[in-house]
Amino acid sequence: MKSHPGRAARTLLLALAATVVLGSLPTGPAWSASAREIDIKVEAALERFHRQVSGANEFMAAAKGVLIFPDVIEAGFIFGGEYGEGVLRIGDRNVAYYSTAGASVGFQAGAQSKVIMVVFMDAGALERFRDSRGWQVGVDGSVAIIELGVGGRIDSNNIRDPIVGFIFGNKGLMAGVSLEGSKFTRLDK
Repeated sequence: MKSHPGRAARTLLLALAATVVLGSLPTGPAWSASAREIDIKVEAALERFHRQVSGANEFMAAAKGVLIFPDVIEAGFIFGGEYGEGVLRIGDRNVAYYSTAGASVGFQAGAQSKVIMVVFMDAGALERFRDSRGWQVGVDGSVAIIELGVGGRIDSNNIRDPIVGFIFGNKGLMAGVSLEGSKFTRLDK
Protein backbone atom coordinates (compact mmCIF):
# COMPACT_ATOMS: atom_id res chain seq x y z
CA MET A 1 0.00 0.00 0.00
CA LYS A 2 1.36 3.41 -1.00
CA SER A 3 1.74 6.21 1.48
CA HIS A 4 0.02 9.47 0.54
CA PRO A 5 2.62 12.29 0.32
CA GLY A 6 0.24 14.86 1.86
CA ARG A 7 -0.44 12.63 4.86
CA ALA A 8 3.28 12.03 5.44
CA ALA A 9 4.00 15.76 5.25
CA ARG A 10 1.14 16.51 7.67
CA THR A 11 2.42 13.88 10.12
CA LEU A 12 5.94 15.31 9.91
CA LEU A 13 4.61 18.84 10.46
CA LEU A 14 2.60 17.74 13.52
CA ALA A 15 5.60 15.93 14.98
CA LEU A 16 7.77 19.01 14.41
CA ALA A 17 5.15 21.28 16.03
CA ALA A 18 4.93 18.98 19.05
CA THR A 19 8.71 18.95 19.41
CA VAL A 20 8.90 22.75 19.25
CA VAL A 21 6.05 23.29 21.72
CA LEU A 22 7.11 20.68 24.25
CA GLY A 23 10.77 21.60 23.83
CA SER A 24 10.01 25.24 24.63
CA LEU A 25 8.51 24.46 28.02
CA PRO A 26 10.89 25.06 30.91
CA THR A 27 12.30 21.96 32.59
CA GLY A 28 15.37 21.02 34.53
CA PRO A 29 17.63 23.03 36.80
CA ALA A 30 18.39 25.74 34.23
CA TRP A 31 14.75 26.86 34.33
CA SER A 32 14.02 25.92 37.91
CA ALA A 33 12.97 28.68 40.27
CA SER A 34 14.52 28.98 43.69
CA ALA A 35 12.45 28.11 46.75
CA ARG A 36 12.34 31.83 47.64
CA GLU A 37 11.02 32.78 44.16
CA ILE A 38 8.31 30.14 44.42
CA ASP A 39 7.39 31.27 47.96
CA ILE A 40 6.92 34.89 46.82
CA LYS A 41 4.67 33.86 43.91
CA VAL A 42 2.69 31.48 46.17
CA GLU A 43 2.00 34.29 48.66
CA ALA A 44 0.71 36.50 45.83
CA ALA A 45 -1.50 33.67 44.48
CA LEU A 46 -2.98 33.01 47.93
CA GLU A 47 -3.62 36.72 48.45
CA ARG A 48 -5.44 36.85 45.09
CA PHE A 49 -7.48 33.74 45.98
CA HIS A 50 -8.58 35.24 49.31
CA ARG A 51 -9.40 38.57 47.66
CA GLN A 52 -11.42 37.14 44.75
CA VAL A 53 -13.25 34.24 46.40
CA SER A 54 -15.79 34.82 49.12
CA GLY A 55 -15.51 32.18 51.85
CA ALA A 56 -11.86 31.44 51.03
CA ASN A 57 -10.67 31.92 54.63
CA GLU A 58 -13.11 29.38 56.08
CA PHE A 59 -12.47 26.98 53.21
CA MET A 60 -8.68 27.09 53.63
CA ALA A 61 -9.05 26.64 57.42
CA ALA A 62 -10.90 23.34 56.73
CA ALA A 63 -8.22 22.12 54.28
CA LYS A 64 -5.67 19.52 55.43
CA GLY A 65 -3.13 20.80 52.90
CA VAL A 66 -2.92 22.78 49.68
CA LEU A 67 -0.63 22.38 46.67
CA ILE A 68 -0.15 25.76 44.97
CA PHE A 69 1.38 26.30 41.54
CA PRO A 70 1.44 30.10 41.11
CA ASP A 71 2.71 30.29 37.53
CA VAL A 72 1.88 27.33 35.28
CA ILE A 73 2.78 28.07 31.67
CA GLU A 74 0.62 26.35 29.07
CA ALA A 75 1.67 26.54 25.42
CA GLY A 76 0.54 24.76 22.33
CA PHE A 77 -0.16 24.56 18.66
CA ILE A 78 -2.33 21.47 18.13
CA PHE A 79 -0.07 19.62 20.60
CA GLY A 80 0.40 21.36 23.89
CA GLY A 81 2.06 21.10 27.22
CA GLU A 82 2.27 22.84 30.54
CA TYR A 83 4.81 23.17 33.32
CA GLY A 84 5.00 24.93 36.66
CA GLU A 85 6.59 24.74 40.07
CA GLY A 86 4.89 25.17 43.40
CA VAL A 87 4.70 24.26 47.04
CA LEU A 88 2.69 22.01 49.34
CA ARG A 89 1.48 23.96 52.38
CA ILE A 90 0.14 22.39 55.52
CA GLY A 91 -1.24 25.01 57.86
CA ASP A 92 0.86 28.10 57.22
CA ARG A 93 4.07 26.14 56.52
CA ASN A 94 5.63 25.22 53.21
CA VAL A 95 6.56 21.53 53.61
CA ALA A 96 7.69 20.43 50.12
CA TYR A 97 8.17 21.75 46.58
CA TYR A 98 6.64 20.13 43.50
CA SER A 99 6.51 20.49 39.73
CA THR A 100 3.46 19.91 37.56
CA ALA A 101 3.59 18.83 33.95
CA GLY A 102 1.01 17.76 31.43
CA ALA A 103 0.44 17.35 27.71
CA SER A 104 -2.61 17.74 25.51
CA VAL A 105 -3.75 17.23 21.95
CA GLY A 106 -6.52 19.17 20.26
CA PHE A 107 -7.32 22.58 18.88
CA GLN A 108 -5.09 25.07 20.66
CA ALA A 109 -2.72 27.84 19.74
CA GLY A 110 -0.72 30.25 21.86
CA ALA A 111 0.40 30.39 25.45
CA GLN A 112 -1.07 31.42 28.78
CA SER A 113 -0.18 31.49 32.45
CA LYS A 114 -2.47 30.20 35.16
CA VAL A 115 -2.56 29.44 38.88
CA ILE A 116 -3.44 25.91 39.96
CA MET A 117 -4.45 25.12 43.54
CA VAL A 118 -5.07 21.52 44.60
CA VAL A 119 -6.74 21.39 48.01
CA PHE A 120 -6.72 18.24 50.13
CA MET A 121 -9.89 18.16 52.23
CA ASP A 122 -9.19 14.63 53.52
CA ALA A 123 -6.12 13.71 55.63
CA GLY A 124 -5.90 10.25 54.03
CA ALA A 125 -5.81 11.71 50.52
CA LEU A 126 -3.05 14.12 51.58
CA GLU A 127 -1.04 11.27 53.13
CA ARG A 128 -1.33 9.12 49.97
CA PHE A 129 -0.21 12.11 47.88
CA ARG A 130 2.80 12.78 50.11
CA ASP A 131 3.82 9.10 50.05
CA SER A 132 3.85 8.93 46.24
CA ARG A 133 6.92 9.42 44.05
CA GLY A 134 4.89 10.95 41.24
CA TRP A 135 1.15 11.54 41.54
CA GLN A 136 -1.01 11.74 38.41
CA VAL A 137 -4.55 13.12 38.31
CA GLY A 138 -6.96 10.45 37.07
CA VAL A 139 -4.56 7.61 37.89
CA ASP A 140 -3.58 8.10 41.55
CA GLY A 141 -6.63 10.15 42.47
CA SER A 142 -9.22 12.51 41.08
CA VAL A 143 -9.48 16.26 41.58
CA ALA A 144 -12.92 17.90 41.47
CA ILE A 145 -12.56 21.34 39.89
CA ILE A 146 -14.51 24.01 41.76
CA GLU A 147 -16.38 26.56 39.69
CA LEU A 148 -18.02 29.32 41.68
CA GLY A 149 -21.70 29.95 41.22
CA VAL A 150 -23.71 33.09 41.71
CA GLY A 151 -22.26 35.16 44.51
CA GLY A 152 -18.78 33.67 44.06
CA ARG A 153 -18.81 31.99 47.48
CA ILE A 154 -17.24 28.70 48.61
CA ASP A 155 -19.14 26.71 51.19
CA SER A 156 -16.74 24.08 52.55
CA ASN A 157 -19.70 22.32 54.24
CA ASN A 158 -21.02 21.37 50.78
CA ILE A 159 -17.72 19.99 49.46
CA ARG A 160 -17.63 16.22 49.86
CA ASP A 161 -14.72 15.44 47.51
CA PRO A 162 -11.43 14.49 49.20
CA ILE A 163 -9.40 16.60 46.72
CA VAL A 164 -10.62 19.74 44.96
CA GLY A 165 -8.94 22.15 42.59
CA PHE A 166 -9.11 25.77 41.54
CA ILE A 167 -7.67 27.10 38.30
CA PHE A 168 -7.24 30.87 37.87
CA GLY A 169 -6.56 32.73 34.66
CA ASN A 170 -6.08 36.46 34.20
CA LYS A 171 -9.83 37.03 34.59
CA GLY A 172 -10.41 34.91 37.69
CA LEU A 173 -11.52 31.31 38.10
CA MET A 174 -11.56 29.41 34.83
CA ALA A 175 -14.60 27.32 33.90
CA GLY A 176 -14.68 24.10 31.89
CA VAL A 177 -11.08 23.10 32.60
CA SER A 178 -9.60 19.88 33.90
CA LEU A 179 -6.39 18.69 35.52
CA GLU A 180 -6.85 15.16 34.11
CA GLY A 181 -3.44 13.70 33.24
CA SER A 182 -1.43 16.35 35.11
CA LYS A 183 1.49 14.86 37.02
CA PHE A 184 2.91 16.23 40.26
CA THR A 185 6.51 15.37 41.15
CA ARG A 186 8.42 16.32 44.29
CA LEU A 187 11.41 18.61 43.81
CA ASP A 188 14.57 18.89 45.88
CA LYS A 189 14.67 22.52 47.02
